[in-house]
Amino acid sequence: MTVVKIPKEEREQLIQGIQGYFLDEREEEIGELAAGFMLDFFLKEAGPYLYNQGVMDAKKLLQQKVLNMEEDLDALRRPINLHERY
Repeated sequence: MTVVKIPKEEREQLIQGIQGYFLDEREEEIGELAAGFMLDFFLKEAGPYLYNQGVMDAKKLLQQKVLNMEEDLDALRRPINLHERY
C-alpha cells in the first residue's frame, strides 16, 4: 500500500490540528509524536476511502462534461432536407 506523502508544512499543520482537537474536545494535551502517529494511522486507514471518493467525484464530473460536450455538438448539427433540389 502506498503511503500518502504530505509536504512538511502541511503535515505540521495537520499535527497541530490534531493536537488542538484533543485539547479542545477532550481537554488532553498530546505531543507532536503522538499526533503524528495518529495522523499516520488515519491516513493509512481512511486514505484509501477518501482517495476512492475523489476518483468517483472526478469520474462523475468528467461524465457530466462529456455529456455537455455531446449536447453542444448535437446542437451544431444542421438539418438535412432531402426533398429540396438545387
